[in-house]
This record gives sequence, structure tokens and C-alpha cells, in this order.
Amino acid sequence: MTRKRSQALKKCARPLSDLYPRAARSSSTREARRPAAIPGLPGRSAALVARRSPPPRQIFRGIQACTKSQPSGDPQALAECPALCSCCQSLHGYPFPTAPPVDPFAKIRVDDCGKTKGCFRYGKPGCNAETCDYFLSYRRIGADVEFELSADTDGWVAVGFSSDKKMGGDDVMACVHDDNGRVRIQHFYNVGQWAKEIQRNPARDEEGVFENNRVTCRFKRPVYVPREETIVDLHLSWYYLFAWGPAIQGSITRHDIDSPPVSERVVSIYKYEDIFMPSAAYQTFSSPFCLLLIVALTFYLLMGTP
Repeated sequence: MTRKRSQALKKCARPLSDLYPRAARSSSTREARRPAAIPGLPGRSAALVARRSPPPRQIFRGIQACTKSQPSGDPQALAECPALCSCCQSLHGYPFPTAPPVDPFAKIRVDDCGKTKGCFRYGKPGCNAETCDYFLSYRRIGADVEFELSADTDGWVAVGFSSDKKMGGDDVMACVHDDNGRVRIQHFYNVGQWAKEIQRNPARDEEGVFENNRVTCRFKRPVYVPREETIVDLHLSWYYLFAWGPAIQGSITRHDIDSPPVSERVVSIYKYEDIFMPSAAYQTFSSPFCLLLIVALTFYLLMGTP
């Protein structure tokens, strides 16, 4: 047996001692010291796994016996943990412990916008968290504020808390999609036009996903924090800076558009609104100046020149 296979078998053998109930020992009678019988398990194997403190060597031999009992199959393949688990489960009817399933990312609800949480939508009129160019929501949960961000990008999406509408001296929370497919929540501080990563990260309960070419995340951060230049108190009102863009090997690069959207007024976490901001493609025909120009041109064409 190769060294690699031996190591794999030992690794799989480790949880076997905790898989079945251990027989209680008694000093009064010889019979009570025998291991309890386990239904569906051969006597020798039952004695092995039910023993109070089974030596690792005996557990190892039990696993070896399990693999040898298979009528077919590559011995090297049987040495892998998944195959061993399947092997012993089929022989004894007892499943090996498995890791708990990871909960899927819960979709962002937009029907709560303006009611139980505040929302900002940037993009096409009527868009939601899955179709807007950029989406952000916030709501208070105890001593925390929960943020949900989503953007049409394969890199990063962020929100900045600023005392003015300009980039510089801002506390920034970003969700970054790295090369391994994970979405990580990072903390930055804008030094002029450059975002510097800050090791102290106030985010908690972090989760994120990259699906359909969108980066989406959810996290909480405290309302009140110790006074520090790079982290603001959210109980105060701030302008919100919205940005997203590409990432290279998990590092953020310049945002997608030259002038990212900014909240028109300071935002309070104690007031929930549902605010829509049309993207550049929809601002052209919605501005009063352009509408007036269209009316004037239409009138000119209808009346003709004198």
C-alpha cells in the first residue's frame, strides 16, 4: 500500500470512532465490559467501532477490511474518502457524517424598499436588484445596519460615505469578486482619487455571490464605532457615493463610469426611501432642457420656415 493511500485511509478512519454509540464499561461483570451490539454490523466490525477508545491502528485495519470487501474497483480510487464513505455506508447502513449544506444567497427583496429599508436604484426605470446597473439597500437591525449591494459587473461594487459629494476622505465598503469565484467584503479609505485598503474591517455576517455577470453581497456593520478617521458613525447623515468596476486578480481598478452617481442629499439610516436615479442612457430624454428642445424642434418642423 502506498504512503499516499495510507494517509488517505487514516484521514477517513478518524471520524469512524465517533460514528457509532460507544458501549459503557462496567467493573462489576465481565459481560458489561463487552461492546454493545450494533444492528446490521458484523460482529468483528461492531466490536471495533463500538469499543470505548479504539486504537487508531484497529480503526485503520477496519477501514482496510472495508475496502478489500469490495468485489471490484480500483484500489487507489477506493482509498479516497468519498469512496470509503460510500463503501462503509453500503456495508453497514450507517451514513458517514457530512458537512452541513451551505445556505444559498437569499435574493434581495425590492418590494420592501421605502417601507422596511431604504433603496437606491440606478439604471433603467423600473429596474430591480437583478436588473439595475447599480442597487443598494440599507436597514437597521439592532445595533447594526445591514447593506445589500448589487451591480452589473464581474469585478466589484461599493458604497462610500462622504461628507461632500466628491471622492476623497471617504469611508468605503466594497464587495470584490476574486479569481477563485468568491465575493469578499473589504474596507477602503479614499485618499484623493485612490482607494486604500484598510485592514480594520467593520463588516460582519458577510455573504456574497457572483451570478449572471453580477456581483451581489450582503453584510452588516455597527451603527456606532470608536472615533477613527477611516470609519464613520452611521448614525450621522452622509452623502452616499455609488461605484462599481472591474477587478484584476481580486484587486479593484478604476470604476466603470467617469462620474459615478451620488445621492442628491445626505442619507439618514433612520429614514427609508426608495430613490431611483436614471442612468446616462435615460437622462438624455428626461431632462427639462432636452424636452424643451424637442418641443421647439417639433414646432419648427410643423410650422415650417417663413
